[in-house]
Amino acid sequence: MKKIFSAILAASILIFPVVSCKKQDGGSDKVRLNEVTHSIFYAPLYIAMENGFFENEGLEIELTNGGGADKSMTAVLSGNADIGLMGVEAAAYVFLEGKTDHPKVFGQLTKRDGSFLVSRKPEPDFKWEDLENKEILAGRTGGVPAMTFEYVVNKHGLKDGQNVKLNHDVAFNLMGPSFESGVGDYTTLFEPTASEYAATGKGYIVASVGEESGEVPYTAFMALGSYIEKHHDTIEKFMTAMQKAIKYLRETDEETVAKSILKQFPDTPVASVSAALKSYKKIDAWMTDMSMTDKAFDNLQDIMENAGELKKRIKCSDITDNTFAKRVYEKVNR
Repeated sequence: MKKIFSAILAASILIFPVVSCKKQDGGSDKVRLNEVTHSIFYAPLYIAMENGFFENEGLEIELTNGGGADKSMTAVLSGNADIGLMGVEAAAYVFLEGKTDHPKVFGQLTKRDGSFLVSRKPEPDFKWEDLENKEILAGRTGGVPAMTFEYVVNKHGLKDGQNVKLNHDVAFNLMGPSFESGVGDYTTLFEPTASEYAATGKGYIVASVGEESGEVPYTAFMALGSYIEKHHDTIEKFMTAMQKAIKYLRETDEETVAKSILKQFPDTPVASVSAALKSYKKIDAWMTDMSMTDKAFDNLQDIMENAGELKKRIKCSDITDNTFAKRVYEKVNR
């Protein structure tokens, strides 16, 4: 994964950034946001979009799907996106390559792994040690889901290639279908797929990876330092909308929230969206104050080191600007 981001950085130097955050005819500022994938795990973003929180702040969000942290980071570095929503490891990789104008995290959205371990059979008394000599679809090498899962199984005395097999060959969006076709004894799935598999008898949720791994800065909003410097007002408005969305999610029942964001998931029944929201609330997946902490970032670096994907530890402050998160949290919750 480090090599992929090195290549991205080299390519981005050759791309001239386009002008961003243009004022629209209606008076709103347009913000081009690239998300790493489209998931209920990022529900507060869709709440802000579908309930008018961005519009009330004078922002128009143009949302695109990167389909991976490498592609989302490419969009940010090249200037094709103003803001990226992706794993914090991406910002760390770019910083370690020495780029002067590197991305900075200005708002952390999720605070733990959002995947659930799904088995082929019911295991009400599941223990992580039960994975011994089993094959698990664990995600792509170098991605935070794969690194976090490896960290968890290592804590329980399991080592890939020795007494457990972690399958990293299947793409994120094919893990469910591959599991259905018979690959692996277990798979890790995000919501709502995990709950839908459980509801239809295709699999059984036996554990939450995020509960076991602890708090980490899993997914965050980031932008180039130069963009943040030039667009303080836009970042402030963006964060205000997001903080209001988080407050709404915290104070509103799951079914009401699900109905409000159903447009974002047109092929998913409202009951499944509601169940997914409930699952993520249960494991305390979302930030309340969107500031990234030293402790959480140190935990992430432990996970990256364990996977052999971090050549050098850095300070949280190297890639973080908590100014907006702290100020907006006080403003919205006072």
